[in-house]
Amino acid sequence: MTELTETLELKLVEPNAHKHRKLCETKQAYQDALEAAFNANCTTQSAANDVVVNYDLSGYAKNALKKYVPQLCGGSYDAKELHDDHPVRFTNEGPKLDHKPQNAIEWYVKIPHHDDYHLWLPAQPNPEQREWLEALHAGDAKMGKCRLFDRDGEWYFHIVATRDVEERETSSAETPIGVDIGEASLLTVCHRDERGSPTAPNLWNDEGKAVRQLRETYFTATRRLQQRGSERIAESYGDELWRHIDHILHTVTSEVVAYADQFENPVLVLEDLTHIRENMDYGAFMNRRLHGWGFAKMHAQIRYKAAEKGIRVETVNPSYTSKTCHCCGETGYRPKQATFKCSNSACWVSEYQADVNAALNIADRYLSGESHSREHTSGDDSAEEGGRLTVPQDSQADADTQQETLGTYAS
Repeated sequence: MTELTETLELKLVEPNAHKHRKLCETKQAYQDALEAAFNANCTTQSAANDVVVNYDLSGYAKNALKKYVPQLCGGSYDAKELHDDHPVRFTNEGPKLDHKPQNAIEWYVKIPHHDDYHLWLPAQPNPEQREWLEALHAGDAKMGKCRLFDRDGEWYFHIVATRDVEERETSSAETPIGVDIGEASLLTVCHRDERGSPTAPNLWNDEGKAVRQLRETYFTATRRLQQRGSERIAESYGDELWRHIDHILHTVTSEVVAYADQFENPVLVLEDLTHIRENMDYGAFMNRRLHGWGFAKMHAQIRYKAAEKGIRVETVNPSYTSKTCHCCGETGYRPKQATFKCSNSACWVSEYQADVNAALNIADRYLSGESHSREHTSGDDSAEEGGRLTVPQDSQADADTQQETLGTYAS
């Protein structure tokens, strides 16, 4: 096993006046405590504790200071440099992540203010680190030290995350496995055997149907509840449905990685879905359904779960993978969602399962030498229509502050 470490960066999204003031108070108290402990030349945690205990900070920030100050004392720093440049540090027990995939802004981070008060803030992650956030939220990666930064009036939160991955022995013969994310089948995987024949397809049709039904129930029920003024009920109801969807997605992506793990030197091949939301236009109803699929979410889960098994993941151009015949390469059509028909009368493929056909085309594009080493996707794959933006509530916030928070971030 090899331990991987990554520093995840989240940009806090426009904190309102109340939360901005609390963040500034935390930063100022931390800098004051840091400067005082440094000036007192606290070379032990006990000495640092005697200084920082008097400051209005959470225990998580104080504990981070007690460990950090002794490392600085005796170095080449001065108090002004410490005061100006050092971020607020927290031990990993305090900050928390929350994920609300039904919202336009999916990720939220809990930042401790002092011992009995903390702040929940919406956060935009680096899109290329989404798989790490998914792993961290699922408990498949460990949270380490955390840091809060103020950069010219914009706030950022850094999390050091670690996870163990297997070291996999590779051979010259690869097994590319195409992965198609679809509407009828949630995911479809297939590969070719040593003779080039399609073999061992696997389709998650029931899971696709279940997710479609849950999402349609969510949009219908929450809209009716909101029209009746039952906002709180709509929020809790929506959260429960999306937790169920999240469980299905985690189960299916784990099964995809387990499928790949049975083959010699597997490579999971995904479509590069950059700009997929902008490129789809099937009318308001279908856009809502298709755009709401967790494309980026499933990509991220497959990536980090494959990495844990030592399985490589590659991406290819998705253009026409659903409309091209995997046998002759001619353009065909789909008379039904699950059916592909080849337009070449000389091809033995007259009719084929559409998602399996797409998965084979995806695998073949990797075999032909076309692949992208890194996928660049938007961090936003949630459904926007019908979804009200809700946030976890700060501790000990009064009714006016809670209403201010909801008003600021409501969509």
